[in-house]
Order: sequence, then C-alpha cells, then structure tokens
Amino acid sequence: MQNFVYKNPTEILFGKGMIREIAGRVPQDLSVLFLYGGGSIKKNGVYEQVKAALKGHRVTEFGGIEPNPLYETCLKAVEVVKKEKIGFIMAVGGGSVLDAAKFIAAAACFSGTDPWTILLEHGANVKTALPIGTVLTLPATGSEANGNSVISRGATREKLYFFSPHVFPKFSILDPETTFSLPVKQVRNGIVDAFVHVMEQYMTYPAHAPLQDRMAESLLQTLREVAPSVLNKPKDYEARATFMWSAALALNTLIGCGVPQDWSTHMIAHELTAFYGLDHAETLAIVLPGVWQYKLTAKKKKLEQYGQRIWNVKTAKEAILKTETFFHSMKMPTRLGDYKISAKEAARKVRERFAERDSVFGEHNDISPDAAAKIIASRV
Repeated sequence: MQNFVYKNPTEILFGKGMIREIAGRVPQDLSVLFLYGGGSIKKNGVYEQVKAALKGHRVTEFGGIEPNPLYETCLKAVEVVKKEKIGFIMAVGGGSVLDAAKFIAAAACFSGTDPWTILLEHGANVKTALPIGTVLTLPATGSEANGNSVISRGATREKLYFFSPHVFPKFSILDPETTFSLPVKQVRNGIVDAFVHVMEQYMTYPAHAPLQDRMAESLLQTLREVAPSVLNKPKDYEARATFMWSAALALNTLIGCGVPQDWSTHMIAHELTAFYGLDHAETLAIVLPGVWQYKLTAKKKKLEQYGQRIWNVKTAKEAILKTETFFHSMKMPTRLGDYKISAKEAARKVRERFAERDSVFGEHNDISPDAAAKIIASRV
C-alpha cells in the first residue's frame, strides 16, 4: 500500500427531510446562485423545499444545465455570478449540475484570460473558488463528495475533467426520496456509473492493500445485490438509500487511497460521449470490458480475485463475461453496434484526438492512442 494523505471536507447530510438543513448552512450575508438542470426538480417537490430552505437569502436562479454540462452554458452562469455578486452556489440535481457548479465556482474566481485552461490543466491552476452546497437527486457520479468535474465544449466536441480541492462541496444533502421519480434509464446509468468508478480504483494489480480491496468489493457486491430493487421498486426507500450511499462512497476518494488507479475507461469513454452524444454510463459500459480484454494479462490476478469474490467464478475471462451479463440484466448495451456506431470510425476519431494531446492512460501509463483505438475497435 502506497503513502497517501486523505482529506475530504464535505459534510454529508443523509436521509429523509434533510433539505431543510440548508437554512443553517448557507451564510445569510451571501447572495446565492440556485443552479439546476432541466426542471425535473419543479415536478418532484425538491424545488419548493430548496426555495423554502433559502427563504431570507437573496437568490438568483439559473436553470438549463445539460446532462453533459456545456462549457458555453457554464460561462453564461459565470456572467450571472459576476453581475449579481454571487457568494455561494447551491447546486440541485445530478452529477452534471454538480460538475457545472464546480466549474462555475472556479471560473468565477479565475484570474487567467481563458477559463478553458482550467480543464486543459486539469485544475492545477485553480487557486480559489466560490463555496458550493449540493442537493443530490441522481446518485451516479459521486460529485457530491469529491473535487472532480467533467465539462463538455460544444464548439470543439471535447469533454475534459478537472480536479481541485477548492471545489469540494461544503455540504451535500442526500435524501433518497428525491430519487423516487427518476426514469429507469437514469437509475440504470447511475448504478453502472458507480460500479465503474469502483473498478477504476480496484481493477489494476495486487498492491498489498487488502482492506482497500475489501472495501471496493463490498461496494461492488452491494451494487450488484441492490440493483434489482432499485430498478424495479422506485419507492423502496431502503434500496434507494443503499444505492445513494454506495454511489457517494464509490468516488469520495477513500477507496482509492494508497492504491494504483486506472481511469483509462473514463478517458476513452469521455471521447465517445463527446463525439456521439451517448450517456456517460453508456460509454463506460462499452469501454470497460474492452479495456479488460486488452489488458487481460496485466489485470489477470485482480480479475480472478474479483471473479471469485463477487461472482464465484475462477477465471479472468469469466469475470469479464459476468460483468457484461450484469450490465445486460439492466438493459445496458455493451457494444457500439447496439447504438449503430461504427467501431472503426470511432477508433479513428479517438486515436486522432489522443494523439493530438499526446495522451497516455492506465495504471502503467501504457494505454496509448493506438491502444485506445484497438480497444474501441474491439467493441463492434
């Protein structure tokens, strides 16, 4: 197990009725930007709860954050922040809204000339940011408990990430009842997203970290077991609570402490979303088995461990098959052909994009542009 420093400053307020706790956590002297997406929160009662909790604050609303939040939209929000002298961002929605809030919070305080460099430099140039609070309505990305953000740029069809300790939410409210009205597809996506987040920190090579392995495996096992109830019983509070907490723990940085991490699946998948507009989880489900097949020898021991402990199978190939079967059980496709996308064309586009950036990924930094192209080409 490697040396590490663990610091997570986000306060989690978990459970039914916790939205009211906003009132005591947003300073009265700060103007608030109430950030949300397409308006679903106005149909399920969340909007009214947040407005009631912010009573007495000067609130400016900004809606319309996209499922893959656009840089262009975020810049419009930054203009509002500066015009209205916003001092606190209250982000209400899924991971896309939360990711947008983080970029807006950083860009509003950015001293450089081009905020896009925040993403080009992966947050290394972020020195300060506005404080953020969140109300999570779609468990998936773990953005409620980390400093990660992923933003798309429509003009160039790029999708980049950044990390900064300055954009960890000050607090995040996780009320499982806010998920009751979610469409089945979004719930399915959330389960896959959380599952792959765990895998990026687990499926590498043995690193003498038995506790981290068991923590990761407990999340994988829990997501596997709770998935049927989460998908088929939308108002099962306990199932939704378990799912919501699992998704937060999957990427609150804890299970990745002291162990090697991969993230090549995410980097490749981001490009497929940027080029073809697929949901984030849909691209993850396509790419993950391809990465494992390509790295079968290097990941063999961990794949066997995973297969034995989670699926009760012996071989690495069986573990991959079981994972795809799990995705299929949730009606999640795992091939580009399922979306009528040419694997050959996608491989060429992604290879060119990575070659332009001189990108390499993976726990051994050996997923080159050519390797990424081979992985995508295999997902016919």
